[in-house]
Amino acid sequence: MIKIKLNDEAYRYDVYHMFNLFYSFVNIDFVEENYDYEVNITKNQLLISSNDSDLKTFKINDDRKIRDQVKEAVFKYLKDRTGKELPWGILIGIRPTKIALDMMEQGLEDEEIIRAFKEKGFVREDKARLCIDVAKVEREMVNKDTKTISIYIGMPFCPTRCLYCSFASNPIKSCKNLVHPYLEALSYEIEEMKKFIESKGLSIECVYFGGGTPTSINDEEFRDILYKVHNSFVEGRNVKEFNVECGRPDSITEAKLKSMKDLNVNRISINPQTMNDDTLKSIGRNHTVQDVIDKFNLARKLGFENINMDIIVGLPNEGLDHIENTCLEILRLNPDSLTVHGMSLKRASILHEQIFNDKVKIKQQDELNEMYRRTAELAERLGMKPYYMYRQKNMVGNMENVGYCKPYKEGLYNIEMIEDKQTIIALGADAVTKAVFLENNRIERFGNLKDVREYTIRIQEKVEGKIKFLETLYE
Repeated sequence: MIKIKLNDEAYRYDVYHMFNLFYSFVNIDFVEENYDYEVNITKNQLLISSNDSDLKTFKINDDRKIRDQVKEAVFKYLKDRTGKELPWGILIGIRPTKIALDMMEQGLEDEEIIRAFKEKGFVREDKARLCIDVAKVEREMVNKDTKTISIYIGMPFCPTRCLYCSFASNPIKSCKNLVHPYLEALSYEIEEMKKFIESKGLSIECVYFGGGTPTSINDEEFRDILYKVHNSFVEGRNVKEFNVECGRPDSITEAKLKSMKDLNVNRISINPQTMNDDTLKSIGRNHTVQDVIDKFNLARKLGFENINMDIIVGLPNEGLDHIENTCLEILRLNPDSLTVHGMSLKRASILHEQIFNDKVKIKQQDELNEMYRRTAELAERLGMKPYYMYRQKNMVGNMENVGYCKPYKEGLYNIEMIEDKQTIIALGADAVTKAVFLENNRIERFGNLKDVREYTIRIQEKVEGKIKFLETLYE
């Protein structure tokens, strides 16, 4: 545990997050005595010291926000003390691309934006350039029409629950009796949302079927629900992207792939997360690396020309050798897009408990930095460019999630979701509908029930509530 004495509670949030950047897997508490660090903020200066007499003084200037100066001072102190190189500097927000977009709109050139990132946020130059590259793609593709929406459908079942997972996903073997009622409730919600969309004359840009793992249900169930989704939201509409998150190779069958092909799915994801069998086993996955290869090749054979693959940097006990092997195997498969996630430590995951109990290890910052660099190099070798990016709290190495793609293979739904400029009507357990009021840059949300049983029992009530909620956007 790290104990901090702070004289001004107004800056508690800022001080906490700067310490959390450098001590990611350590509990941080604010105390009055027996402390490890003391942070004393006055009108003219900030004093920070440790219990081993490491004292630094930083001046505070009247012409800048004190909050920003506090973050900068604590960051500098801890960077010198720990020797850690954090590529994103003091930035903790989920959308650093918004900073780049704002500066572009102010007329700043690329080099001016990079300089601002480096001088004000201590951001490494390659990360600043990543923000600019992604911002340029998003600016061209993001939605600008209130009556154009996207659809999300969630399947809250998986073959098994991964060690790091905190989503609404239920191991399907232990809850098969919930599948049929869930699909009936979901079918009802699909039908009611179809009626609403048609009554308002809305256009659908993307349909995204995710989860959980949509392909975890059996072949017949999958075809039936996919048929309902297609007929309600895709057939006869100018939908640009119909995407299914196949996810786990152990849930993908030839019959399911053929159903997707027959029903005009034009983008799929096959997500290994790692191409190392030892890690797959340790994180709770029942498939092997060879299963990933076989299912990917089967999808190619059946004619899928837009396949995404997800990998995770910072998985438990994985080091540089592991990520190099993953990159080599992905390079051989040659997908159309690649999403690189940083391991995010969720409190609701099994992994969270194991890390704090020292049952698993995460690599140190220097090695994590190099692992991320290798994934960027992989994307370059695959002929891909970054097209969307976001960050999460509690990511190992304080890094980012970034999507790379070959020309014209962008995941459009990913862009719309992260940019918050398009209304997303979300269906299924724990799905959150996002209403975007473009005229005043306002967002409101309506969440479905997370528990599968409650979702199926109260579906009519929640659908009625969602329609009333959406009416406020289209009244």
